[in-house]
Amino acid sequence: MSATIIDGKAVAAEVKADVAKKVLELKEKGVVPCLAVILVGNNPASVSYVTGKRKALAEAGMADKSMELPESTTEEELLKLIAELNADDTVHGILVQLPLPKHINEEKVTNAIDPKKDVDGFHPVNVGNLVTGGKGFLPCTPHGVLVLLKKAGIETNGKRAVVIGRSNIVGKPMTLLLSRRECNATVTMCHTGTKDLASITREADIIVVCTGHPHTLTADMIKEGAAVIDVGVNRIPDASKKSGFRLVGDADFDTVKEKASFITPVPGGVGPMTIAMLIYNTLESAERMIGEQN
Repeated sequence: MSATIIDGKAVAAEVKADVAKKVLELKEKGVVPCLAVILVGNNPASVSYVTGKRKALAEAGMADKSMELPESTTEEELLKLIAELNADDTVHGILVQLPLPKHINEEKVTNAIDPKKDVDGFHPVNVGNLVTGGKGFLPCTPHGVLVLLKKAGIETNGKRAVVIGRSNIVGKPMTLLLSRRECNATVTMCHTGTKDLASITREADIIVVCTGHPHTLTADMIKEGAAVIDVGVNRIPDASKKSGFRLVGDADFDTVKEKASFITPVPGGVGPMTIAMLIYNTLESAERMIGEQN
């Protein structure tokens, strides 16, 4: 048995096409959904992520109010810019690319964004809504995972799910989303303090691995037919590649795929969904703002 490979690029393309169609409808009403992505400094990974986000905005027909600021930008200057964007009715989403330079407090910056424009879903108000099931923006990567599960026809109702990782960006929200009534899974969250991880993962119908470490999940750790969603993106040395490295996930793809029923590849799995859900949230923000004005 070999797993069905879940094509994240194809699913993301579907989401983006649907968003682009709805953007056209909003434009006819005189509203252009707009996202401002703020990049401070020139971290190579961050530059790459921001480039991808801006490309998706252009493809969806959205307005792009992104800004690239020097590494020397002060916390005060950044907070002032966020306040200006909060007050700008033409801007529907604000995203500050993390990590920020060490002299800037990330928590203070995240909390400064208007929750109604926090399309990353990181503001405490949106996190609170995630916990209580209230109306707020869902974090892009976990939301993207849910869309992949649904598109692949992977049943979550009554299933046992294991999330490996407890980050605020993926692990914790993923655990909460899978346990919501809409998914109805019984969820266990594992982390570096978990003893005998394999004994827990072998019981799982669905495993979401998001640790940021290659080979966290190996074939002997899963039961036959489990669905594996690999959120990790790790660079490992590879002399055969022009770049000198290749990208791998947190699961040992080649062996796990022989035992799993479904698996996401890296790259081309969860990654494309993160940006697709970002523009989805931006569209949702614009639609909400229209609703509030009417």
